[in-house]
Amino acid sequence: MSFDVLIVGIGGQGTILTSNILGEACVIEGIPVRGAETHGMAQRGGSVESQIRIGQEYGPQIAPGTSDLIISFDLMEAARYCHYLKKGGFIFTSQEYVVPTSVFMQDFPAPDEQMIMGLIGDRKVVVVEARRLAEEAGSILTQNIVLLGAASSHLPLKEQSLREAISRTVPKKTIELNLKAFDLGKAACSTN
Repeated sequence: MSFDVLIVGIGGQGTILTSNILGEACVIEGIPVRGAETHGMAQRGGSVESQIRIGQEYGPQIAPGTSDLIISFDLMEAARYCHYLKKGGFIFTSQEYVVPTSVFMQDFPAPDEQMIMGLIGDRKVVVVEARRLAEEAGSILTQNIVLLGAASSHLPLKEQSLREAISRTVPKKTIELNLKAFDLGKAACSTN
């Protein structure tokens, strides 16, 4: 079995933390896992990607058109990386997005949600109100965990393992907050 997950966002959205949680869940279940990260200009709001290959014993890289699942913390990043998704795969994405600096610095018109969704095309996309759910959980900083919860039923990992991995990976004082965010994300997408 190999199940490939691409996690994308911009610097500071928790892309690396989320990939660490997935890796830890694999360790808990005794499943081989490989991963790769690209930070780029993350400190300046640039694109960040993490590639997690669950059940993979060899290379860490996901080829375009082969990812089973994309978790995106920014709608624009979902559009940027949607070509990695294989036919029949799913994208779980936040509905919010950060307008690229080049757009507002040159006074270009900003894209709207409909335009961005058009770029994603006919791929299976679940748009999550991650910010609202994170606020409901108690902190907007948990949007990444909300999206992990939303996508959890599509992962080949047990919910118990994911919850334990969250508890092991996030700062101790935020465990309950993050578990609540996970539960809210899962509940919001339980029919998808």
